Amino acid sequence: MPKIESIHLRCCHPKAQKQFYCDVLGMSVRHNGTIGYSDEEAGLMFVAGTKPYQSSRSDLYWKIAISVPNIELAYRQLIKKGIKLTVPEQLHDIGYLVHFKDQEGYTIELIEHWFKGERPTREYDTKVLGGGPCVNLLTLRTVNIESVDALTHSLGMRPLSIQKLINYGFTLYFYAFTNEQPPSKDLHGIENRTWVYQRPYTVLEVMHYVEKEPKKLSNKTDSGYMFTCVSGIGVEIGDNMLSMRCSC
Repeated sequence: MPKIESIHLRCCHPKAQKQFYCDVLGMSVRHNGTIGYSDEEAGLMFVAGTKPYQSSRSDLYWKIAISVPNIELAYRQLIKKGIKLTVPEQLHDIGYLVHFKDQEGYTIELIEHWFKGERPTREYDTKVLGGGPCVNLLTLRTVNIESVDALTHSLGMRPLSIQKLINYGFTLYFYAFTNEQPPSKDLHGIENRTWVYQRPYTVLEVMHYVEKEPKKLSNKTDSGYMFTCVSGIGVEIGDNMLSMRCSC
């Protein structure tokens, strides 16, 4: 079955960026040269860019999310390493999460396997981030969910969850290469949400905005999101770039 293998990002200092993710977040170099936690999930590839990264709502790319079984543990671990991050917060009935930025300005989300107050009482491995991290979500933006939905279907991805945030002006759609069935056949079902965050593979999360400003890729030299590698093929997912790239 295909899978999301790698996420390619441009930055000014690829070597230092790679070191940050290994030293601070506990990733390691994988067999294909990317860095990550396991071969089942997506790894990260950093490529040299010409300008500092500047995030904006018009970017196709928003973030990656690292899921952990114990977000308070992860919070304490990162604070000890000097990382500035938000306090763990339950965002409505979406997830229990925090945000911070890496040294080049890319947003990283930590999201717990459970909603606040629902974590099972047990021992968690304090030697790894949050008791066991996974690159769980690749989050992209769109104003054309119909085109994205058609592309993910053509690639063989399965929809797992739909989460509306009316007050924020967007709806979240989750897709993955999997034969697993979510707990509820109703994709809006709340029980599907934490189930997604517990998956050991990378899920595509798409933020569908009601606004009409198109979401764009960075150009071929500036720092920013490049493409996602799906089983050896680079896939461009965006409002005006629903296409396949060469093998990567």
